[in-house]
Amino acid sequence: MQLGHRSVPHTADARIEAWGPTREACVAEAVAAMVETFADTSAARPTDSASFEVTADTDEDLLVAVLDEVVYLLDTADVIPLATRVEPALEEGYDVHFDVTGTGEVELVGAVPKAVSLHGLRFEQGPDGWSCAVTLDV
Repeated sequence: MQLGHRSVPHTADARIEAWGPTREACVAEAVAAMVETFADTSAARPTDSASFEVTADTDEDLLVAVLDEVVYLLDTADVIPLATRVEPALEEGYDVHFDVTGTGEVELVGAVPKAVSLHGLRFEQGPDGWSCAVTLDV
């Protein structure tokens, strides 16, 4: 399965879909899809990085935790991920690394997400790889 993502029509919020050959690649694509709903990052360059570790009981918990971290960084540090790497941690969970830039370095083109909705959340492995769908509260 190739990497990819897209926004899909939704009434009041933003809805994204992402896919990839691995769980980790799919999560990284979901971050890219999320960012594209509200920012044009095409001319932006990374100015810093942010890393965190996440433990998750389910694949859905992993996806929500990583997307929630994007909302947290926007709210607390005024930065936007330009690239994401999700890797299994040595002991348990996942190490997540964002290459980030300040919100002032990008053009905002939509409403900034305030939260990740659990309604309609989907994250699953299929015969060709992983796919997810998420609604973002804006």
